[in-house]
Amino acid sequence: MTAPQGPLVVGVDSSTQSTKVLVVDAGTGDVVARGQAAHTVTGDQRRESDPQEWWQALREALAQCGPAAAEAAAVSVAGQQHGLVTLDAQGVPVRPALLWNDVRSAPQRDRLVAELGGPGEWAERIGSVPLPAYTVTKWAWLRENEPQAAAAAAAVRLPHDFLTERLTGRAVTDRGDASGTGWWSSAQQAYDEKVLELAELDPQLLPEVLAPGEAAGTVGEVAGWEPSGLPEGTLVATGTGDNMAAALGLGLRPGRPVVSLGTSGTVYAVSPHRPTDPSGTVSGFADARADWLPLACTLNCTLAVDRVAELLGRDREAVDPAGETVLLPFLDGERTPDFPYATGLLTGLRHATSGGQLLQAAYDGAVFTLLQALDRVLN
Repeated sequence: MTAPQGPLVVGVDSSTQSTKVLVVDAGTGDVVARGQAAHTVTGDQRRESDPQEWWQALREALAQCGPAAAEAAAVSVAGQQHGLVTLDAQGVPVRPALLWNDVRSAPQRDRLVAELGGPGEWAERIGSVPLPAYTVTKWAWLRENEPQAAAAAAAVRLPHDFLTERLTGRAVTDRGDASGTGWWSSAQQAYDEKVLELAELDPQLLPEVLAPGEAAGTVGEVAGWEPSGLPEGTLVATGTGDNMAAALGLGLRPGRPVVSLGTSGTVYAVSPHRPTDPSGTVSGFADARADWLPLACTLNCTLAVDRVAELLGRDREAVDPAGETVLLPFLDGERTPDFPYATGLLTGLRHATSGGQLLQAAYDGAVFTLLQALDRVLN
């Protein structure tokens, strides 16, 4: 490794499927090392992961960065939004985390929306109408279906909060990731007492929400956990949710939307105005600074396309020009449109339909709703 021109900083992306790490020379912007380690996602209709795997994946990805990681001056964690992490009094997960694309909490979502006064009330208070992806609905599901696990929880965290706390020993989060829980009010920029009461969640279980730019702490030894591989004393930023981090990294300014095709498909833009969409199509998130991040998201994107490619025995790039086939790839229900109980639908087959046309239809179906939502995100 050549001598850096500035301090080395570490960026962490803990996503649904893997943890990725970049070590960057802050003086030049050059990437000097990188690492990646996979996660396990279990279940068919359910989507769960062991948070301890995220920690081990972070340690493994940092180890792949070699001596560069040991010279880091600062680190920040971005994580998949909405996941419900429940910890006992020793900071050990009570059960596997419920991931954002686990939609078993649809009945609890319906109840919570009604009990607060309907979609309009949610949009005005929280900034979003909760979907089964949101953390508040997952907590309600856990209380109803696994009350012993809920009772054992001494702390409730988001995925990025969990990793930040493992690094620092401090329970903190940021306004961006907190805005995707359903229990943080965008109107008050604080936890919403009424929603917490409806969800039967003690606010003492939640992390402190830090201001934009406020440091979470420094890397230290956390009892019961193996060292991260970063030097003690490394500055730890608050971090944020993955979409907020992407908007920050891209330097987004109002009026310039992003369409992102990953495990989920998202379309979002930075806005100076607080979003309040009562239809629920646009989620009114906060960004990682002091603005807002109106966002629409689909559950079924690359995972659905990859599944169709697997069924066809084709490479994911082996498409043919589109024919008459239409494929709605709602393999895990859907978030946009709000059809959590939906299944996939294939229509328009002909004798001449090729496997490549079917795969192209899967791509088309995955992006169609995002393109429809684009105008609403920009309004």
